Amino acid sequence: MSEPTNIRRLDQRPLKEAISTRGRSFIPGLTKDEVIKWFFGGNAWMAIVILGLIMLSLFSQSVGFNPTQGFFGQNYRNLLVYRQAGLEFVDLIKKETAQLDQVNAYLANVRLQEFKRLTADAQKQGKTEDQGLTDANAALGPFDDYAAKVSGLGDGLNDIVSTLGDTAVATKSSLKVLEDKKAEKQLYLSVGKKDLADKVTWEEIDLTAAVQPLKDAIPSIQDANTKFSAGLTDLLKTPPPSLNADMTSEMAGLNTRIQALINAIPADQKAIEAWNPNTPLPWYAGITDFFFSTEWLTASSWQDYYGILPLLVGSVLISIVALAIAIPLGVGAGVYINQIATPWEQNTIKPAIEFISAIPSVVLGFFGVAILGESIRGYSHEGLLFFFPASIADSLPGWLHAILGFSFLPAFSERLNILTAGVLLAFMAVPTIFTLTEDAINNVPRSFKEASYALGANRLQTIWRIILPASLSGVISAVLLGFGRVIGETMVVLLCAGNRIAIPKMSDGLMVLFQPVHTMTGIIAQELGEAENGSIEWHALFMVGLLLFLISLAINFGAQRVVQKYKISIG
Repeated sequence: MSEPTNIRRLDQRPLKEAISTRGRSFIPGLTKDEVIKWFFGGNAWMAIVILGLIMLSLFSQSVGFNPTQGFFGQNYRNLLVYRQAGLEFVDLIKKETAQLDQVNAYLANVRLQEFKRLTADAQKQGKTEDQGLTDANAALGPFDDYAAKVSGLGDGLNDIVSTLGDTAVATKSSLKVLEDKKAEKQLYLSVGKKDLADKVTWEEIDLTAAVQPLKDAIPSIQDANTKFSAGLTDLLKTPPPSLNADMTSEMAGLNTRIQALINAIPADQKAIEAWNPNTPLPWYAGITDFFFSTEWLTASSWQDYYGILPLLVGSVLISIVALAIAIPLGVGAGVYINQIATPWEQNTIKPAIEFISAIPSVVLGFFGVAILGESIRGYSHEGLLFFFPASIADSLPGWLHAILGFSFLPAFSERLNILTAGVLLAFMAVPTIFTLTEDAINNVPRSFKEASYALGANRLQTIWRIILPASLSGVISAVLLGFGRVIGETMVVLLCAGNRIAIPKMSDGLMVLFQPVHTMTGIIAQELGEAENGSIEWHALFMVGLLLFLISLAINFGAQRVVQKYKISIG
């Protein structure tokens, strides 16, 4: 009989003591498992706390815990002063001159197109450049006389605006000083310094007397409007001379614009006469002005406006362009690399795409400013000939020159625009969409693919009918997260979007892609460094940040909901 084997425990302590101390950590009262649990669980809670603090900070600096002191309250007072000081009254007059400026801009554009046509014809006829310019200006002389007559129609109203504007600005400045003094006294009282508060004095402003010069000018405004209307009517009787059929076509909308301006004058005059500085503002005026105003103007000697609409539209349009490019590229690349590509292609293409994420956005912005924007604009004018040296382009045969000179894009002049920014943001979003799409496809059970092949489906049918539907939740999540990446980008849009705070003309169709815009992220980066802490501009920028934060939060929440929904349906 063999001898029993002696088994020794490495831990030579008594069994009871060893069991009681197993897993004990260096933190008294906690085991190692509990330490690990609290460490990683604490990280998750820390992320939640930090997210809450960010939201709290944005809320306190924008809306504020006291709404009267937050942005909406400040914006309400901003609009109230705008009305009480008479700036609103003067802007009613400016509305008519602004419509006349649009007519002048229309005429200037017609002249530019005709001038280009005349100089091009002169070049074809073998004339020198100076001779072509002289002949073109001479031919457009009668048209220039007509345009000068149109421009001079607003002189009477402009003189009135200049005079009354000085009066309104002076009243606004007095109201601002009065508001600052009241705030200063309230500050002293809040800290218990009554002696200093008593030294802060002011005289109330008689708003009725302050705006009386504006009311007294109404007869003069009526006379100026009468002359203005008569001058516009004369313009309809004597249309500008057209040099050719193309110019006639371009001038087709002129009479319509002038007639619309004539028809608007009685309503504008009625609004001027009915204006009252004491008309109360609704309590929600500061809120609606922020969400629905089409102007964002700060540090103005006239009036500051804080309307999110042009910034929101700019962000959305750029994001649409970026996603229209990034979704097919990102999803297509993910499917190809996962299902079709050879190992060599996978080892080459995948790291190259993922490397894009490592490129600093400011470097891409410089690329957009220096190369991409100019290249797209040059291509729109000259086609592929733009990329050839002039000596080579001129030496090409005529038929080849015509082919290479063709452009699929309409000619445009703005180098920095929606398309330039959208292309670069698509470049940045592709890695996110690509990586998440490939991960989603990897999560599809292999049995799905094998069953499809067993039923006789080919590779393309399996991808389209089985793989993509089964991974749809992950693909949609990838697209939504790519959208969040795009709409939150700052440097590229700040450098490449053109930074024009205006809603593009949607009536231009696809030409809207070649117009400059500004974005929510861009305005924060541009103005926050110069905004005074606690000012209305400061709070407005934090309000934009809060809205952007909520949009990003909603996008990520939507992505999670989509994943959960389709996981259940596939399950």
